[in-house]
Amino acid sequence: MYKIIVAIALMIASYTIEAQVKLPQASPKSTLIQTVGLTDIDIEYHRPSAKGRVVFGELVPFDKVWRTGANENTTITFTDDVIINGSPLKQGKYAIYTIPKPDNWEVIFYSDSNNWGNPEVWDESKIVLKVNAKPETLDKNVETFTIGINNTDSNFANLEFSWEKTIVAVKIEVPTQKLTMSSIDKTLSGPSAADYYSSAQYFFQSNGDLNKALSYVNKAYELNDKKPYWYTRLKSQIQAKLGDKKGAIETAKLSLAAAQAAKNEDYVKMNQDSIADWSKK
Repeated sequence: MYKIIVAIALMIASYTIEAQVKLPQASPKSTLIQTVGLTDIDIEYHRPSAKGRVVFGELVPFDKVWRTGANENTTITFTDDVIINGSPLKQGKYAIYTIPKPDNWEVIFYSDSNNWGNPEVWDESKIVLKVNAKPETLDKNVETFTIGINNTDSNFANLEFSWEKTIVAVKIEVPTQKLTMSSIDKTLSGPSAADYYSSAQYFFQSNGDLNKALSYVNKAYELNDKKPYWYTRLKSQIQAKLGDKKGAIETAKLSLAAAQAAKNEDYVKMNQDSIADWSKK
């Protein structure tokens, strides 16, 4: 009888876990991904609604740090360095906090983005950037808090916060010209070390033209100042496949030494095994 009761209890517990009721969030999560020029901007936040309440000055007090949304941190991620209202900000992920005031907002980019709402202890050293923005009055009501990236251009866009009849915007400038020129210079200067290495690897693995593979891996090695041990590892394999066991051993020794310095045990073992194999008469 006891076993039957236990079994029934376990069944009920299992059903309870699996049958949890799903309810809509009062402040649903939203994700915004926008490309400005060549820079991606990713924003994640939760969107509270006014529901008949007075927002700024009451629901969101003036002169106090606001999480700029609801629930966990509102975050923004930049794939490149940007300029916010004339001040530089490094690429990366930040929490956005704001301090609303009747005639001015402080928009804060905070390095710790793993808080639920405001941090338990506010750390001034984690403020990466703080800029000011002037609130403007809208001619229509915005019921649900909204963050947008608007007025986009190849070189800039506005990061906008709107709720009730208030909108606040800060200007984001992106390094489109710098990125474009870098891409042009890279393309016109010819293949990179990585391009040559990948090509050599393809010819080696596909039993293609090994002489061409050797030429490509040598070029890759010349172009890369760090002289990666995986480059010399590939070169030794190509040499061995071409029948140059002596050259392959000498190259493998270079790869072995570099792998030992980098403490990469996998490459150490591979090189040691190859040297032993190629040394057999």
